[in-house]
Amino acid sequence: MNDLDLEKLRTPLAMPAHPEGFRSGFACFVGRPNVGKSTLMNALVGQKVAITSQRPQTTRRTVRGIVHRPDAQLIVVDTPGLHKPRTLLGERLDSLVRSTLVEVDVIGFCVPAGEPIGRGDTYIAGELAAQTNTPVVALVTKTDAASEEQVAEQLLAVERLGEWSDIVPVSAETGQRLDVATDVLCGHLPEGPPLYPEQDRTDEPEEILVGELVREAALEGVRDELPHSIAVVVDEMESRDTAADEPEMIDIYASLYVERPSQKAIVIGGKGSRLRDVGARARQHIEALLGCRVFLDLRVRVAKDWQRDPKKLRKLGLDQQT
Repeated sequence: MNDLDLEKLRTPLAMPAHPEGFRSGFACFVGRPNVGKSTLMNALVGQKVAITSQRPQTTRRTVRGIVHRPDAQLIVVDTPGLHKPRTLLGERLDSLVRSTLVEVDVIGFCVPAGEPIGRGDTYIAGELAAQTNTPVVALVTKTDAASEEQVAEQLLAVERLGEWSDIVPVSAETGQRLDVATDVLCGHLPEGPPLYPEQDRTDEPEEILVGELVREAALEGVRDELPHSIAVVVDEMESRDTAADEPEMIDIYASLYVERPSQKAIVIGGKGSRLRDVGARARQHIEALLGCRVFLDLRVRVAKDWQRDPKKLRKLGLDQQT
């Protein structure tokens, strides 16, 4: 399914009866890289459905997280940060964000509380001014990392950036005003039945989530040039035959792709030490996701200049359907 085809998802499935006035629809989080969009979505959903990192431009695909409430169902679409593209991958990520903006019911514009308004914020505010048919809620994020004075000053600065339907300060880390942010976003959704079963928290395939958790673990502690050069593909994922009295186990074989042999050496580390650490961290999160034991086999491969090669982007699942 094309990640951008949200209209197809608006056809409700066979669901239990919902109360009168129930609302359902899509919200999109946008902002410059590393403003806390993925962390905020995870907090709203109540579990990890998108990877996070201190490195900018970690998100490479639209990830949908589902927030269930008695009176509404909010599907949050996390997007890559808007930035000036320098590679073919960057161009496609930028196009992905712009395509998503016109398909959602409400847009959340994320600006961190403790950082001065910059050219990136101003640029995105100008882009959002063109979305005249879609309400935009300004979300001042990371308020836990800023003083009350800084938050107050940032709220005024954001107000001056444009005309917003609402402005809400919020902290994904402490949960402060998460309920307010959810109320405001849901208030802009159209009335309609739920679009997903109540137990669903995302519609991402397990293989994609597993690959993203491996990439998240690989991003920790690497040099600055590596984050945008790492891609992960799950080559095989299947349940292992075990005895009736043994717990379930899943075997996962995944490849980490980099662009140069020197990067491969960095990811592997001395005598394989770094790759073992990546596997240990990733396996812990994958076992929590799947609810069973996991055997994880990681291999590092070189795909020269894959960020600029359309065929390699397609092979890595990072083409237009990123």
